[in-house]
Amino acid sequence: MKNGDRVRVAVVGGGPAGMMAAYAAHDAGASVTLFEQNDRLGKKLLITGKGRCNVTSDSTVAQLIENITKNPRFLYSAFHAFDTADTMRFFTERGVPLKTERGRRVFPQSDRSADIRDALQRALTGVQRIRAKVTSLSCRNGRITGLEAGGVPYVCERVILATGGVSYPLTGSDGSGFKLAESTGHTVTPLLPSLVPLTSEDPVCRAAQGLALKNVALTVQNEQGAVLYRDFGEMLFTHFGLSGPMILSASAHLHGVSFRQLTALIDLKPALTEEVLDRRLLNDFAKYSNRDLGNVLSGLLPAALIEPFLHKAALPMHKKVHSVTREERRTLLELLKAFPVPLSGTRPIEEAIVTSGGIPVSEIDPKTMMSRLCAGLFFAGEMIDVDAYTGGFNLQIAFSTGFLAGSKAATLPITDER
Repeated sequence: MKNGDRVRVAVVGGGPAGMMAAYAAHDAGASVTLFEQNDRLGKKLLITGKGRCNVTSDSTVAQLIENITKNPRFLYSAFHAFDTADTMRFFTERGVPLKTERGRRVFPQSDRSADIRDALQRALTGVQRIRAKVTSLSCRNGRITGLEAGGVPYVCERVILATGGVSYPLTGSDGSGFKLAESTGHTVTPLLPSLVPLTSEDPVCRAAQGLALKNVALTVQNEQGAVLYRDFGEMLFTHFGLSGPMILSASAHLHGVSFRQLTALIDLKPALTEEVLDRRLLNDFAKYSNRDLGNVLSGLLPAALIEPFLHKAALPMHKKVHSVTREERRTLLELLKAFPVPLSGTRPIEEAIVTSGGIPVSEIDPKTMMSRLCAGLFFAGEMIDVDAYTGGFNLQIAFSTGFLAGSKAATLPITDER
C-alpha cells in the first residue's frame, strides 16, 4: 500500500457489530468492504426483543459492567469508547426517536426493529457491500494480508470478524467465523447457550403452560442448598419448562452446572413474610370455612396454577377448608414461599438469545479489539467470549466493540500494530 492510500478494511458479518464496525472504520477514513452471506443485513437484529429491539440500556459504564456476566473487565475500553449515550445519539441523529421503559430498557418509539436496522444501513454510505461467504483468511508472517469470499481473493490490511455466535443459525449465525479465527491460530472456548429458556420434566409446567407470573422472586439452588442465582421479576410456564426474563438471566449463571440436582424455587408472594402470609391464610380459612380449598386459594393464586399447586401439596381441589389441618396449612404456606420446579437442562443453543463462549479475551487486546496472535485481525460482538443479561446489554456490547474495532482498524499504524 502506497503512502497516502487509505487502509483497506474488510468487515465479515453484517449484524449490529459488523455494521457498526464498518461505519466506524469508514468514518475514520478507511476504505471499507462489508461481506455478508445473507441477502440482507441485520437479519438477526430484526427478531430481537420480539421484533421491538431493545437497542441498549440507559446506563452508566459502571452499570453496564454490573450486567456483564462473563469477562466484564475486558469491556471497559470498549464501553468508554462508545457508551450508551453514544448509541442513543447515533440512532436519534439518524431519524430513530427512542424511548426508555422500565428497567432502563431503550427501544425505538415505533417498536420496530427494522428502524434500528435501517438506521445502521443508512450509516454505511460509502461502504462497499459484497454478498458472499468468507471462506478463508490470509495471515502471513503474523499479519493479515487478505481473505477469500465466494471463490474470489481480496487484498486488505485489516479484517474485522463479526459473524456472531451459533444461536439462531437461520439468521446466518452458523459459527463460520470461529473456524476463520482458528485458522489464524486462535482458540475457541466452549460454545454454550446463554439467555435461553430452561427445561423441566415437572408436570406443573405443562399444566400451567402459558401462565406468566409477575412480581415473583426466583431462587435457583443445587441439592446441597447452595444458591446459584436470585432474582425478582417476571417468568413464564411453558410446555417444556420455564421461560421469561428472570429465567433467561438465570441461564447465564448455569454454564457447566449439572442440572440433575437443580431446582427453581418460586416465591409467589415475595411482598409478604411467612408470618403475614400465614395470618392471611388463617383469615381466609375462617371466613370461607365451608368452601372448597381450590376456590379459596383463588384470592392468592392465578386460576391456572391452583390445581397444579394443590397437586404438589397432595391436597384435593374440593377439600373443604374447615378440614385443612395445621400441617396441611403449613405445607401450603411453604409452597407459596418456595414453589419448587426441578430443572433438567436448557433449550438447544439454536434457541438461545446469545452464545456464551468464543474467542478468549486473553487473545484480544481490549484497548483495540485486535488479535494478539495475528496483527490486523480484529473481533467484535458475539464472537468474543463475553455476554450479559437481557435488557439491551448484549446489543451495547456489539455496538461498543464494533465501534472500537472499526475505528482502531482504520487508524492503527501499519508499521507498529502490536
